Amino acid sequence: MPQLASSAILERDGRYLLVRRANPPSADMYAFPGGRAEPGETPAQTALREFEEETGIVARNARLFATYDLPPRASDDERHFFLSVFKVDADSDSIAVAADDALSLGWFTASEIEALPAPDSVRDCIDRLERESGR
Repeated sequence: MPQLASSAILERDGRYLLVRRANPPSADMYAFPGGRAEPGETPAQTALREFEEETGIVARNARLFATYDLPPRASDDERHFFLSVFKVDADSDSIAVAADDALSLGWFTASEIEALPAPDSVRDCIDRLERESGR
C-alpha cells in the first residue's frame, strides 16, 4: 500500500516556490513544498499543512493539479508514494522562510528549474503549468 503524500505549487509572477530537501526521498533536490500525510488528513489538508511547515506561508484554496504513483526504486530503500499535487493561493506579501526539512528555498522560473536537480514529477508539473499559461 503506497504512503500518501501531497505537495503544493505557489506561483508568483512566473516564478515557482521550491524547497531544497534535507531528507529522503529527494534529499538535496528541489521540489514543491510537501510531505507525508498524517492520519485522518485529506490530501488537500496535507498539502496546506506541509506548505506552511516548510515555508512559513499560510496557503489556501488547494486545487488538485496532478497525481503521481511513485513506486520505490530498486537502487535504494525508498517507499512507495502516491503524490497529490495542488495549486494553492497565498497573500502576495507573505514571505517564505525555509523551515522543517527544507534546507533552503527560492522562487525560480521554469528555465531556472530546468538546470536544478528536481524530481520528474516537478518537471512534469512545470511543463504543464507553462503550457497552460502560454509561456
